[in-house]
Amino acid sequence: MLTFRRLLILSFFCRVIALATAQTAAPGPERLSLDDAVRRAVAKNFTIQSDSYDVAIAKARVLEQLGIFDPQLTGSFTYRENEIPGTTFTAGLRDFTVSQSDDYSLGLAGLLPWGMTYTLGATASNSRGTFNLFADSYSTFAGITARQPLLRGFGFGNTTAQIRIAQTNRAITEWQFKQSVIDTVTRVIYAYYDLNFAHASLRSAQRSRELAAQLLDENEKRFRVGAMSEFDVTSARSRLANREEGILNAERFVREAGNALKALISDERTMRLHEWQIEIEPMITLPFTVVDARLDFQEALKKRPDYQQAQLNLKRSAINARYQRNQLLPRVDLVGSYGYNGVDPSRATAQRLVRDQDHPNFSYGVQVTIPLTFTTERGRHRAAKFGQRQAEIDLAQVEQNIVVAVGNTAANISTTHARVEAARRARELGEQTLDAEQKRLRAGTGNTFFVVQQQELLAFVEIAELRAEADYRKAVAEYDRQLGITLEKLNISVAAPK
Repeated sequence: MLTFRRLLILSFFCRVIALATAQTAAPGPERLSLDDAVRRAVAKNFTIQSDSYDVAIAKARVLEQLGIFDPQLTGSFTYRENEIPGTTFTAGLRDFTVSQSDDYSLGLAGLLPWGMTYTLGATASNSRGTFNLFADSYSTFAGITARQPLLRGFGFGNTTAQIRIAQTNRAITEWQFKQSVIDTVTRVIYAYYDLNFAHASLRSAQRSRELAAQLLDENEKRFRVGAMSEFDVTSARSRLANREEGILNAERFVREAGNALKALISDERTMRLHEWQIEIEPMITLPFTVVDARLDFQEALKKRPDYQQAQLNLKRSAINARYQRNQLLPRVDLVGSYGYNGVDPSRATAQRLVRDQDHPNFSYGVQVTIPLTFTTERGRHRAAKFGQRQAEIDLAQVEQNIVVAVGNTAANISTTHARVEAARRARELGEQTLDAEQKRLRAGTGNTFFVVQQQELLAFVEIAELRAEADYRKAVAEYDRQLGITLEKLNISVAAPK
């Protein structure tokens, strides 16, 4: 029995070792720079992918409107039979006449940019009945018919109005997409800095725990030799326990900040997102950025997507207002046609007569249509005028918003930079004060309370310095966003699907 048990134990350990060696080592964390994170977001972020199709849809709308000038080929065939009762009777029955016809047509119709509509085509009809003892009688025509508006609907401006509106909408959508990319990239930058702050906070919490553990160890040694009270040991132990809780909170912050960044730069939709370990590059130096809000305001007017959208919206409103003003005019159209006829019992002969152009058929005239009230047209024109005025006000408001935003973000850069300097100085003084209190404690002239208090203050100012640095980096990124130069600064070009 003893040998059998040993064999079972040996077999169990062999399986465990085999399983452990069969498994591949878990991949280490992936090193990720800020530029890498931004590039990943541009390629895989769901918001950017979805908004890119708005541009493709707007381009398709332009193509849709361009189709108004596409000619259309139409053809038709109609058979008619008509029986008409007469006024005489034969053998007590009312006489009647019968007529039959086969009508064919083939034409090419379309609209020209200056407003003319045309139809180029040919018709053929075979008429027969009791009037000609049901003998074939072919009549043919080939020519062109046209209608040219003189007031309403006249000119390139009216026929191309919807095309130009669609093109303006496409340009607006392109700027909207650019704004979406800028906003997403800025969120990625924020998330990257938040993750850096989370890691730095964790390191600060770990250092604080090390200081607390060091103090506890020193206090326990002094307590054992009778140079310190039990209260000082208990206080140091409480401080160490509190630091353990701080580390757990810092680790949670790191995990949540990492997931927020990964959600922005990845299209992963499974739990593998949580298994992906990333490591950001350390940020050793803090660049100092000098800004000039007054000078940069003009740059923002050129490159901010919302300002460009407002300008295009005003342009679109102006196009619509001009179009609706034209619709207030009465409809006065020149109409005319020109072609050639052919009539013969033989179809071939009737067609030959048309080709020979021996029997012309033409007409011309004027058609006038005047609505009695113009209620619909006046309502549309009034709405278009108000829309144009509204677009002017919206443009002015956007410009004012840019003035405020650029000024605020420029001031925020100066403020956060001053916070960094102040927090750094406070941290240096905190380190010096803690060192002095520790020396006093070791010399026997201090106590644990003051050392613990200085450790708490040092941890607080360290976090304040880290937060100020993160806020400063964010303020610079926000300033770039307010100027509309985020993508340009990062050398990013985006294109919507075609």
